[in-house]
Amino acid sequence: MLVRRRAQPAAAYITRLTGTAVVAYLLALLLPLGSARPVLAPLTALLVVQASLYQTIRSAAQRVGAVTAGVLAAVAVAAYVPFSWWVLGLLTAATLALGMMLRLGNDILEVPISAMLIFSVDSHAAATSRIADTLIGTAAGLAAGLLFAPLRVQPAKDAVGELTRQMSDLLGQMAKGLAEVPEPRRATEWLNSTRALRGEIERVDDALGQAEDSIRLNPRRLLLHDPAAGLRDGVDTLERAATDMRVLARSVADSAKIDSADSPVRDGETRAKLAAVLGELSSAVRAYGQVVEAGTDDAGPSEISRQGARSGTVAGAAATGPLPRLERHLAEAHRRQDDLADLLRTDPDERPDGWPLRGEILAHVDRLRTELEPRRPPERNDSTGPLRALGPRGRSRRRARRRRA
Repeated sequence: MLVRRRAQPAAAYITRLTGTAVVAYLLALLLPLGSARPVLAPLTALLVVQASLYQTIRSAAQRVGAVTAGVLAAVAVAAYVPFSWWVLGLLTAATLALGMMLRLGNDILEVPISAMLIFSVDSHAAATSRIADTLIGTAAGLAAGLLFAPLRVQPAKDAVGELTRQMSDLLGQMAKGLAEVPEPRRATEWLNSTRALRGEIERVDDALGQAEDSIRLNPRRLLLHDPAAGLRDGVDTLERAATDMRVLARSVADSAKIDSADSPVRDGETRAKLAAVLGELSSAVRAYGQVVEAGTDDAGPSEISRQGARSGTVAGAAATGPLPRLERHLAEAHRRQDDLADLLRTDPDERPDGWPLRGEILAHVDRLRTELEPRRPPERNDSTGPLRALGPRGRSRRRARRRRA
């Protein structure tokens, strides 16, 4: 069964590209402007078809622009200068510069290639057929992208779920480890684990970028009410929560290095209260991931999001849903955090060792908890799911750097 699930996307990919190439070839045979054996049409169709409709349209525009620019340059030169090696060199350099000016990206070499082919045969018919075959292949590729471009939202949701499970497990390990005074080495391992979350966040960001590209200009987005709505907000919130976890682990590691009874993690009651807070936050992070995964689906907004957006509360939603569970765990974490604050409050003159770390631990716990709190949007007519309300809006700085040229 697992092999079958893995083979299905590959089979669909091969079928889609093969059908696109064959259709492009048959269409080129029907048009009088094409060549007698228009293999350029299926070749262009294969090069144009990309993973998402947005990328397909972009590739099609660059491909057509590159071929047209190269053909026109060759025709213009051939009309005045006979073919020779030095003219070919000048034409190659000029067309490469032209491709750079047009910002054709990966298709820049298509400009000198088209120019060389047309210039070598010195035929207007060859120029016309090359442009015609390119246009036919591009049209076939665009049609295939319009009809069959997949929505890659589910892989992004799965990546978010895996990230939140790792974050939840790490908080749970810290909570269990505080049953006794943690050794500095063990506390450092927690800190290193939180640092390792950066790589997982990068992977989630890549998956989310692919999901966003698959939705852009895709007509099925109108039918599915934007299936990726709010995923960006959820990932941004998880990125900030991972940062909060890292600085919290740093404070705990620094506390474990203090060989004094004034260290926050040396007191058994303080460790128990901190472990209780971390346990609730662990469950809250897991529930948050479930909300991100279930908040938007192929059928549109979930029942929780529709009722929650109308009422501004979770009273109308299912009591066992991920959003109510999230709020329950956050409320319990807040209550236990207040108990922890009473124990961490102390006079720095009486207990100077570790006094700054007490405030840091409490501040980082509070920041992590408040980061996960649902923030509902104002009353509005449309409903795009609870993910729009999960954390402040904001586009990731990393995503801006990674947007493909």
